[in-house]
Amino acid sequence: MSAADGVEYTPAELDRDATFYVAGHRGLVGSAIWRKLEASGFDRLVGKPSAELDLKDRDAVFSYMGEIKPKYVVLAAAKVGGILANSTYPVDFLSDNMRIQVNVLDAALENDVERVLFLGSSCIYPKFAAQPIREDSLLTGHLEETNDSYAIAKIAGILQTQAVRRQYGLPWISAMPTNLYGPNDNFSPAGSHVLPALIRRYDEAARSGAGAVTNWGTGTPRREFLHADDMADACLHLLEHYDGPGQVNVGTGSDVTIREIAETIAHVVGFDGETHWDTSKPDGTPQKLLDVSKLADAGWTSKISLSEGLERTVAWYREHVDSIRV
Repeated sequence: MSAADGVEYTPAELDRDATFYVAGHRGLVGSAIWRKLEASGFDRLVGKPSAELDLKDRDAVFSYMGEIKPKYVVLAAAKVGGILANSTYPVDFLSDNMRIQVNVLDAALENDVERVLFLGSSCIYPKFAAQPIREDSLLTGHLEETNDSYAIAKIAGILQTQAVRRQYGLPWISAMPTNLYGPNDNFSPAGSHVLPALIRRYDEAARSGAGAVTNWGTGTPRREFLHADDMADACLHLLEHYDGPGQVNVGTGSDVTIREIAETIAHVVGFDGETHWDTSKPDGTPQKLLDVSKLADAGWTSKISLSEGLERTVAWYREHVDSIRV
């Protein structure tokens, strides 16, 4: 129960017969959440692909939300990308994500949605935050320059979720995942995050017989990786067991260097050539490890090891390489 911000609510098992809207249900996180909810007995899941519903179109979002009248909403839709995409298109990452969030959250409020889970990103935290990063590090320092526009949009989503709690007393919550990976990720050369980009790069090199692969930066930054199926499991757990105004970090509590993850991926795909590092390219944040004690206190810890998750993701990538997002 959370009384400090005016919300009186005791988390409990969600109604499996209620309408549950997953915004972004075709993406990496949204599709994993959809699979988890389906496996957990929810039989009124709803969602529309972006080709049929542009979440940046306010009128369309309000019309759809009024039509489906969901009891629960998970906002997993977002414009996402790696360092290159964020650095090249900061306006798009700020504007698109702000519009998606404001439209979905405002429409959810208009339709009295009981429980909303807003999903952000660990990039909301300061570039040089103390490690592991606690939730109260938010807004205590400067952001990483290469993705500050995306981070600001996600921070705005957290604050809007908190504002709804204060002003309207609805038990809406937010969660900040670490670096995610798994089925339905974006493996495009220009738009992907580091892990799917490495999988594609090393797999193509292994298939072509290339003698070397070149990666960005020094390989020394440390990153934490969580499989999307673990994230989905954590989302349902939070909806049924947690309530509070502050965002909750979701991760594994351990990290590896980019160099180490590259070596592991090379091994998994069977690449035995050389790896070069282009140190003229940016590294991004030196380390980004989340403090997940708040999540652990809520009763959840990750279950899928990095090695198992990588093997599963590489297998999925190879099976779907001709139809994945590029």
